[in-house]
Amino acid sequence: MDGKASSGIGGTTPTHAAQAPATKSETRGEVLFQVFCAVIFLGMIGLVFYNAFLRYAFGSSFAPSEEWARFLFIYITFFGAIEAFYRNKHIAVDLFVGLTSGATRKALDIAASLLTLAVLAFLLWGGIVFLQQTMDTYSVATNVNMGFINGTLPVMAAAALVIRGRDFIRLLRKPASEFTRAGAPTLEELLDKE
Repeated sequence: MDGKASSGIGGTTPTHAAQAPATKSETRGEVLFQVFCAVIFLGMIGLVFYNAFLRYAFGSSFAPSEEWARFLFIYITFFGAIEAFYRNKHIAVDLFVGLTSGATRKALDIAASLLTLAVLAFLLWGGIVFLQQTMDTYSVATNVNMGFINGTLPVMAAAALVIRGRDFIRLLRKPASEFTRAGAPTLEELLDKE
């Protein structure tokens, strides 16, 4: 295998257009982003645990911590999506695409990439509109400006657009002969066995 996770024809794969080799060492920025996401996730878990303890021990919870847990859940959802796009770890169903190869496979991958870019552009536009609508709104328990919370959607969409745009350019440059069927041996592999 070439480091790509695949469950064969009709399965799901977290791979798409191009994937970096598994031996590549991580940059400082990548590690810092992972630590940032881990801190958000652990903070959310800690707040939820704290509230559960308060409910159990005292029969009531602390409303601001519930709100912060919701905010951190929003953050980890969108920042986690950036990480998934960056590492090509998002779920991709390749039931029909996995049955094709060559120019047909490349054309299907291009169409899927264009649809992905269109949806991400729509999310970016909608996220900006939503952010503008909520810039003067404050949360009830913590009095946090909701623009600070809702701004994560356009940030995620913009980052994913850049990542997918880069992958789309790589996809266009990749020769059609390099697109093979998922889980099926290539002609060269079949000839080598004989």
